[in-house]
Amino acid sequence: MSSLLTGPIVDLDTGAVIAYPAALDASGHLRAAPLPMMLDLPMRVALAGAGAMAPLHDALHRAGRHPREAILLLHGPCAESDRPVLRVVLEALRNHGYLVGFGGAGGQSAPLDLIADAAPYLVGLAPDVVARAPRDHRATAVMRAVASLARGVGAHVLAPGVTTEAELAAARTQGARLAHGPLLAPGPDGRIRVPLPPPVESSATVTLGPRVQELLLPAVTLPVAAKAEDAVEAFGHEPTITSVILVDEYQRPEGSLDRSRFLLSIASRYGHALHGSKPARRLADTPRTVPKSTPAVAAMQVAGRDGLRVYDDLVVTDELNRCLGIVRVSDLIRQVATAHV
Repeated sequence: MSSLLTGPIVDLDTGAVIAYPAALDASGHLRAAPLPMMLDLPMRVALAGAGAMAPLHDALHRAGRHPREAILLLHGPCAESDRPVLRVVLEALRNHGYLVGFGGAGGQSAPLDLIADAAPYLVGLAPDVVARAPRDHRATAVMRAVASLARGVGAHVLAPGVTTEAELAAARTQGARLAHGPLLAPGPDGRIRVPLPPPVESSATVTLGPRVQELLLPAVTLPVAAKAEDAVEAFGHEPTITSVILVDEYQRPEGSLDRSRFLLSIASRYGHALHGSKPARRLADTPRTVPKSTPAVAAMQVAGRDGLRVYDDLVVTDELNRCLGIVRVSDLIRQVATAHV
């Protein structure tokens, strides 16, 4: 199963990489960075049933990764007669723990009403819509419609294959939060530089803001029994990783490692010798969890209860207290500050 993705998936608000493309090589081994991964999944494969998905499950298991670290982006049309099958498939994928999205929206993809009913984690725009938007008001109208649908179901909007600042500006204007493409490729120094958005008018009016599910980012997770050196490796791979969440066998959060405090402990005199081979949990804080339906303002109140951890990532959980991902406090502040009645 190869990926059509062209580079790291970038959070346009912060410039952070939230996921990398993943692929299965010829021998069936998964190639992916320690960050969460994203894979393109043809609709026809998904509709083929559990047997067709078995190679992906097996590859994740062999790589020591959990489905909750993977975003599956479904591509392709879905006939009316296949909708009942797709509902069953999506339920099974979510039960495994995958985050599910739809790609190609506004083009040769699943109908928008089907996407809305599926309530995906993200909706990816059709690449040609992104490419035409700066010079074609009709493409902009399609982009606006897809973004409006995504907001209505609490999904992120992904702008794929971005090559110019004009394309990025058009996608941002319509509400795209995530993007990938040549414009956002790492430079010679390995860093990704996201062009700044134009300034927006501020408002003194504050609402409760969106629910945290709408601000959800994939979490970097490790088993609760992981050693501190495993967390060092995870943090060292990507400078934009702000936390590592320790989870139990049921994916329930058991500990939270804040990047700055954890690496400071390791970097201190004899730090690695003292902690490297010991359980990372010894250096972890109690995770600060919020249910996925929590409004942004309420989540900010949770963040403010501990003055020493005001800017620690919050862990977003589902009805069974399983880790769905993280939300960054800076995102909460930004959303509430820009909210309008």
